[in-house]
Amino acid sequence: MSEFIYKPKGTCSTKMIFDIEGDTVKSLRVENGCSGNLQGISSLIEGMKVDEVIEKLDGIRCGRKATSCPDQMAQALKQYKIDR
Repeated sequence: MSEFIYKPKGTCSTKMIFDIEGDTVKSLRVENGCSGNLQGISSLIEGMKVDEVIEKLDGIRCGRKATSCPDQMAQALKQYKIDR
């Protein structure tokens, strides 16, 4: 299992810590941001394939912002795929 740390851009959350095994997200911890929503999203993506998480969350916006915490999760996983 590998740990991947991502610093989101344009959101209230400040750090995303993914535990990934193979091509599956095992867990996600997020620092700052909307705690309840982020705990819920983190729970929902546990056990999902990296590509499936990207497909579902990429491009989600928060109000007038160009991004959101879910979108930043997708961006993080895209970066993970590049880095590995």
